[in-house]
Amino acid sequence: MSDTPRLLLDHARLLRNAERLRARCSALGVAFRPHLKTAKCAEVARIAHDGAIGAVTVSTLREAEFLAGAGFSDLLLAAAATPARLPRLAALAARGAAVTIVADDAAMLRLLGEAATHPLPLLLEVDCGEHRSGTDPDGAALLAAAAEAARHPLLRLRGVMTHAGHSYASDDPMALADLAEAERAAATHAAARLRAAGHGCPIVSVGSTPTLLFARHLDGVTEARAGVSLFWDLAQLSRGMCRWEDLALAVEAGVIGHQRHCPGAAGALILDAGALALSKDSGANAYLPEARFGILADAATGARLPLAIATLHQEHGTVPLPDAAWFDRLPLGARVRILPNHACLTAAGGHGGYDVHDGDGVARARWARCDGW
Repeated sequence: MSDTPRLLLDHARLLRNAERLRARCSALGVAFRPHLKTAKCAEVARIAHDGAIGAVTVSTLREAEFLAGAGFSDLLLAAAATPARLPRLAALAARGAAVTIVADDAAMLRLLGEAATHPLPLLLEVDCGEHRSGTDPDGAALLAAAAEAARHPLLRLRGVMTHAGHSYASDDPMALADLAEAERAAATHAAARLRAAGHGCPIVSVGSTPTLLFARHLDGVTEARAGVSLFWDLAQLSRGMCRWEDLALAVEAGVIGHQRHCPGAAGALILDAGALALSKDSGANAYLPEARFGILADAATGARLPLAIATLHQEHGTVPLPDAAWFDRLPLGARVRILPNHACLTAAGGHGGYDVHDGDGVARARWARCDGW
């Protein structure tokens, strides 16, 4: 039996989630470029494309290198590029991988253009309301950035991209549909301005799970990026994006302690999954306060238990108990599954890979994932 904590991935749920995303993109008339920042795994990337090799989004060069090694050659590096990354991008290009970079500032484009040693496909990022990165789709800086890119022969402007990350803060379908329209409008308006100024703009890329699910239409958009919806998590469950039966990612943990003198409770279980195995993200709590740092489920069936982790230390999780009978139901050495608040951060912990199972928690395969930058 494998040691704990370990990262579990339900194969059947992953397949269903991927099919849902492909069907949604098809219904909206856009290509699907899955974001692999959550999974960081070649097998998951292939499942996202129904077993094929297709276009993907990554957040780090390490992900790009890892997936290029598995045959993926059309990659969008969604975090803004810097000159320091150019040697690794050149090495990827030499291996036959076309990595499209992202920028939002004329000054950075000047630095990139001056340092480039190979052709760099480029998307300009526009801000659709999150105010994390991206330029105003209606501002002068957008055209200035495009003009700067045009000055450098190795920078190849191919379009625009945006990301409505602020959509994760809502559970209101009407508000999400409005945010999806704002995301679409920002990207298509920026593309229209670039075309009117004489710049080619074949790619119009948007991406967030809530806006993809609730968009009224995506007219003028060419591709959509979504990532967490391959796995789902409690934050998305709490906002009505998915069902319990869709949650594909879990952490299996062992009961390593019975704390019988826990203030305010009938005692507590101590698990061997702490902050490093789960993260301290509490993103589900705004809409599902009982989630705490993760909801427990039966180790064999995945059925939800009325228990949650209330306190996390580096390697320990504390689960208050409603009554002492749980000490007998979950004795020392017993195992449980923990459904995480944020799949992206949980998977990015120190697990190293996925134990892939068919719903029963029994590993049928081990899939590697990459870490680092």
